[in-house]
Amino acid sequence: MSDFDPVILIHGAWQGSWAWSRFVPHLAAAGFVTRAVDLPGNGVDGTAPADITFDSWLNYLQGVVNGFDRPVSLVAHSGGGLLATAFAERYPSSVSRLVYVAGMMLPGGQGFEDIVHSVLSQHPEAAGIWPHLEWSEDRRVSRVPAAAAIAHFLQDCPEPDAAAAAAKLTPQGEGGRDVRSPATPERYGRIPRLYVEALEDRSVILPVQRAMQALAPGAQVVSLRTGHAPQFSAPAELAAAIIPFLSARS
Repeated sequence: MSDFDPVILIHGAWQGSWAWSRFVPHLAAAGFVTRAVDLPGNGVDGTAPADITFDSWLNYLQGVVNGFDRPVSLVAHSGGGLLATAFAERYPSSVSRLVYVAGMMLPGGQGFEDIVHSVLSQHPEAAGIWPHLEWSEDRRVSRVPAAAAIAHFLQDCPEPDAAAAAAKLTPQGEGGRDVRSPATPERYGRIPRLYVEALEDRSVILPVQRAMQALAPGAQVVSLRTGHAPQFSAPAELAAAIIPFLSARS
C-alpha cells in the first residue's frame, strides 16, 4: 500500500475522467494511488444531464472516497473545484488536501458568476467560454462547440490533440454547475490547499483566478504558463507542481 493518501481527480464541466489520462501516469510513477472520476450525467453512467443535481455528485463522490477507507486528497479542475470545496465542507475528516487546477475556489455564499462579474468591466474576456455555449431550449443543459473548446480550453495543445479532446466533451447539466459555495473556515477552511494558476487560461482567466485566491485566502500558489487544462497540455509540469504538496507530511 502507498504511504501517500489516495488522490481523487475531479474533472471540470463538459469533461470526464479521460481529461486526466495523460496526468495519471505521472502520479502513479511517484507512488500515488489515483482515481479519476466520471461524475453522473457526463455521458458515462447513462444519467441525463438535465436530471443531475449537485447532491447527486456529492453522494457519488462520497461513495468513491468511502471505497478507500482513509482520507484522500482531492485534485479538482475548473468547475470541479466547487464540488471539491463542497465535499470538504461536508466531510472534512475525509479530505487531507485540496488542489485546485485553474479551479473554482470560491468563498462561502458566492458563485462563480459573482467573481466573473466583479472583474468583467476591466476584463471583458473574463466571460470566457460562456458567450459561446449552445443551450437546450429549457436552458437546463449546455454544450461547447468544438471550435470554442479549442480556442478557450486547448489553445496550447497541438491541433490534432486539441481537436480530439474537443470531440470528447459532453453536454453539461446546470443542476451540477449553478450553485454557491458552502465553504466555512471551521470545516473546509482547516484543510491544506494548493492553487495551481494557469497563466494563459482563456476560460477562467488569470484575473478571475486571482480574485478567487484573494476572496478565499490561505492556499499555497504555484503558477504554470499553460492554458486552461494543464493536465492535458502539460501533465509532467503539473505533476511536478503538485506532487511536493501531495506528498508533504502533515
